[in-house]
Amino acid sequence: MPQTRPPAFTALLFGLPGCLVDFGARTLPLALSRLLPELPQQRLAEVSTLPPRAALDQALGTTASDTQYDAFRLQLLDAASEQAEAVAGLERLAELTDGGRLPCAWLDEFPVEVSRRLATPLPAWLGGTDSTGARPWPAPDGCWQALAQLGVARLEGAVLISANPRLLHAGLNAGLWTVGLATSGPLCGLAPADWQALAGVERDRLRAAATLELYRLGAHSVVDHLGELAPCLADLASRRDKGEKP
Repeated sequence: MPQTRPPAFTALLFGLPGCLVDFGARTLPLALSRLLPELPQQRLAEVSTLPPRAALDQALGTTASDTQYDAFRLQLLDAASEQAEAVAGLERLAELTDGGRLPCAWLDEFPVEVSRRLATPLPAWLGGTDSTGARPWPAPDGCWQALAQLGVARLEGAVLISANPRLLHAGLNAGLWTVGLATSGPLCGLAPADWQALAGVERDRLRAAATLELYRLGAHSVVDHLGELAPCLADLASRRDKGEKP
């Protein structure tokens, strides 16, 4: 039987879109596609892997003006309102975190008001962290700042769970255990209904490609989505007991 009680970790950090909310991590590409409807789909997919402001600049092919960025922020807010829906399995976090007593928080790189809009469905004990002054992912600063704000005294036993490759890279750079989410994030990039509507063969192909990319990045474990986190954490705990380190 998979372990369902929380292993002895010191903290859990989560990405926000594609992990806790917004299955498919659709907020950024939706905002860009609505602001720039002529942007080709392949180009949209490429720039959507970047931080929001860099994504806008790359999509425009030049540095965005203040007016353009303000319009983009409004589109992000609208998209976040639509995508502020908890992913399947979120309700099990209370059990995995011992009712929120295990230090945990989410990280994000959207403007603050967009992140807060996305985080609306989350329980009160699962809050965000202030990454002011942190370098963009994959720099480790945001992860370290999050742990410091949670009052975690050491890196050992801290785990980052995310579907964003750059955030997972940041977690690896910070010295954390990392769990990648293959199907719920930007590597598949589909809303839940669209994902379920795919033929099984196509879902398997996308899942395999995303899983392989996250393992190649260096993730210590990869599962499909948050609902599969419990046995994954149990496996990481067993690996820690055997002396493995991130």
